[in-house]
Amino acid sequence: MNSPIMIACAHGTSNTQGAAEVNALRAAIAALRPGLDVREAYVDVQQPDLVDVVAGLPEGEPAVVVPLLLSVGYHVKVDIARAVKSRPGSAAAAPLGPDPRLAALLDQRLREAGVTDNDVIVLAAAGSSNPNAAVSVEDLLGQLRELRSNRMVAAYGASAKPSVPDAVAMLREELEGGAGAGESAGAVDVGGRVVIASYLLAPGYFHDQLAKAGADLVTEPLLPSPVLAEIALERYDAAVAKARETAAQAPAAAPAPEPREAPAEPEPETQEGGFFKAVRRFVTKYFPR
Repeated sequence: MNSPIMIACAHGTSNTQGAAEVNALRAAIAALRPGLDVREAYVDVQQPDLVDVVAGLPEGEPAVVVPLLLSVGYHVKVDIARAVKSRPGSAAAAPLGPDPRLAALLDQRLREAGVTDNDVIVLAAAGSSNPNAAVSVEDLLGQLRELRSNRMVAAYGASAKPSVPDAVAMLREELEGGAGAGESAGAVDVGGRVVIASYLLAPGYFHDQLAKAGADLVTEPLLPSPVLAEIALERYDAAVAKARETAAQAPAAAPAPEPREAPAEPEPETQEGGFFKAVRRFVTKYFPR
């Protein structure tokens, strides 16, 4: 059985480096699964648009849309869901996050940047108007806390609170011994830095804004890393398995009705009776009483 087409759908960016990183992620996915048809699509900024990609699929070919996104939000719940609904035989996979491997990757980026236990960390996500996105980010923050002892808070670039600049300012005040410092704030050691951990896939608009938020340090985005391709394939496989399980549990189609037997040839007497009836109709019509 042929594998369904994978539509690796990213947000889209006008940043050249960011676009190259996402394209490299698709190439890494294809390299890990030779023979899998991996197609490009976006929900914003770039082309081809997801709706057009879904509409242009070969007739009868199943497909799975894998969101190259880090949380459940508007694009997953609305844009991707709507595109999938428009095409019978297509399905949507879960986004890449949250996942403990992403927390480990964030920890790696923090270590690469030289972050110490005395520093305080703002986990900076893009943000979404969908409250499920914040839940996903908080889940990821909990996974990161299992790896590091730093004081950490989640913040967002748009559509959710607190904003990244507000979170940076709050932690800055704690470090300087202002309101909220001390045990209730996580017993932060004075003298540390405010660090933004970029919970973003690649360079682009939101990552550029992090440099303006007032932190002492901003880590690099998650890409490049082979971890993202591995997670994307796992999300794809899970969606394929679920679709096949659902199809297997669906009630069998109603059997086609049996063809009716052709009426038997009338017996000679019946034929004769029919002949006399025709004669009577002829006489009645043309020779009325």
